[in-house]
Amino acid sequence: MTGSLGFFVVQMTLIAVVLVLHTYMGLHIIRRTIIFCDLVLAQQAALGALVGIALGVRYATGGSYGVSLITVLIGSVFLTVIKPRNRLIPREAVIGIMFALALVASLLLGDKISGRGAYVTKTLAGSMLWVNWKLVWITVVVYLLLIAFHFWFRDRFIGLSENPDAVKNQRLWDFLFFATQGIITVMVVPIAGVLLAYSFLMIPAAIAGLFSKGWIRAVIIGWTVGLVACLVGLVASYHWNLPYGPSLVLSLGLFFLVAVVLRSVRTRAA
Repeated sequence: MTGSLGFFVVQMTLIAVVLVLHTYMGLHIIRRTIIFCDLVLAQQAALGALVGIALGVRYATGGSYGVSLITVLIGSVFLTVIKPRNRLIPREAVIGIMFALALVASLLLGDKISGRGAYVTKTLAGSMLWVNWKLVWITVVVYLLLIAFHFWFRDRFIGLSENPDAVKNQRLWDFLFFATQGIITVMVVPIAGVLLAYSFLMIPAAIAGLFSKGWIRAVIIGWTVGLVACLVGLVASYHWNLPYGPSLVLSLGLFFLVAVVLRSVRTRAA
């Protein structure tokens, strides 16, 4: 196996692993209409990485992941606690404000550290150059543990999406949902960047939501379409020497547009 082909296989394997849990979590986010919570946590993970750099911690190392984890757990607490009951201030508005603050803090901090714009760009666009089989296996283990956790307590988490008033200790399960979402964000942001991490979570789930109301079937649809879209994006990136992050986001977006058209045609035919 040549070097380029081997690297391509590693990239696709990591994406295949990531899309399973991201599609499932994305379905929850869409059905709970808290659309930008992942964008907040992704930006806070990026902010944590920049804080680590300012403290002398090398980017994308264990220490960097640790600082990012602390920032997303803090963010998870805020997402859980700040839940306005006033209809004049929807929860999504608070989430948007949190994202803006995290982004501005990242830009201000990025302006003061050595390397400046390069690190801010990395947090937004990621770097697939760090992908290797060791990282893939670490991701597999972490994601399997999180999948097992969500499967074991599926009644509580699905209850938050379908009938939140029936869930006991709602804030606890809300925090655990955001915390697990934050963990996968910490894992994927150094590789994929904020924008692609958000696309992994939202676009396959949005496509699946167009064609299925069930959970398992929707995850299968989202994972399959998302994997094909990412394959197309990576091939385009290799063939035309394009940045991989924007290529994957654009490919996922095009597949979403096609899915919307197909859904519209299917609805009219019915």
